[in-house]
Amino acid sequence: MEPGSEITLRAMAAGSVDVLFIAGEHSGDEHAAEVIRGLRRKAPELTIAAVGGARMEAAGAVLLHDLTATSVVGLVEVLRHYRYFRRLFEALLHWVGQHRPRVVVLVDYPGFNLRFASALKKAGVSRKGGGTTAVYGYISPQIWAWKARRRFRMAEVLDELGVIFPFEVGCFADTALDARFVGHPFLLPEAEPSLRYDADGPVLLLPGSRLQPIGRIFPAMLRGAAQACREGWLDAVSVIYPSEEARALIGRIYSAQGGGDPLPRLELIRSGEPTGGRAVLTSSGTMSLACALAGIPGAIVYRAHPLTYFIGRQVVRVPYLGIANLILERPFYPEYIQGDATADCLARELRECLHKPERRAAAAKGADELRAVLAAPAREGPHDRILSHVV
Repeated sequence: MEPGSEITLRAMAAGSVDVLFIAGEHSGDEHAAEVIRGLRRKAPELTIAAVGGARMEAAGAVLLHDLTATSVVGLVEVLRHYRYFRRLFEALLHWVGQHRPRVVVLVDYPGFNLRFASALKKAGVSRKGGGTTAVYGYISPQIWAWKARRRFRMAEVLDELGVIFPFEVGCFADTALDARFVGHPFLLPEAEPSLRYDADGPVLLLPGSRLQPIGRIFPAMLRGAAQACREGWLDAVSVIYPSEEARALIGRIYSAQGGGDPLPRLELIRSGEPTGGRAVLTSSGTMSLACALAGIPGAIVYRAHPLTYFIGRQVVRVPYLGIANLILERPFYPEYIQGDATADCLARELRECLHKPERRAAAAKGADELRAVLAAPAREGPHDRILSHVV
């Protein structure tokens, strides 16, 4: 959908919606889909609507609008799409006012979702605003890494929060917010990891889920792989993509770089398909944690719009970008950011991952440490907590 076009959400019978999910990124769409499947198993009679993506629709939700198709990050990118987000926000607020779902589930995506929770309170729709709709937050923004004061705003507008890291519960101890650990999606008993380490598998490239970052990150990854191809020890890579739009963009970038030096053969794999890899170059998002939990050695590649990166450096004070690095407080994955993501550096990282056994051993050890941190048993899953609010 074009950023400036009108937005119409699918109408449903008044009073018929039990749960509305809102997820703005492919990872949130995937995690929410697992929750929806859990709800369907326990309460198949529920009517579930979603603003998100194809995964939630496939899980059984009525998709009102595909928000993942316009997933963006960073100040510059958000400003470019400001009119789109404003119109979606207004259309969605009107829709909730008309349909009055029993529960609104806000999945991560804090820039949009916390503003929406505030608007529901101001409009008198949510319980915090005197209405009847419960607002449940699922997957907290990483206040333990940055923007810690955001927790007080969350306490003002959310009825309950389901967190996916056990230590996050304590981050809200000085607020009135009911924060509960509900298990990490990657480590729930029913989870089936799509990534695994395979000593005979391909080199994996995971440039991310949003189109703008893919357009900046994948060319750097490809240049590193091309350098390895020129050196004669790499002839193919597998790229994991989240959507058909991303697949098309990756294809265009590959074609544009293929006019000169030799490139490795490219295999495109849809996100979610079972895949094994022996080394990886990954963006810093959710999938970097999935790679780390699989014990795949590799490195993180990150490139943002220069202005976005400059502003981010002024306001974000964390030692790492990667989630595994932040959790373990050490570089599980070396990080190559902005101009540091050179072809020589990335080719060197891949070469070491493939030819130095200690890199695989370190990745396997780090994966065990991550599981020890994240695998604490949850008393209830997110679907259980959402059902408790459907009254």
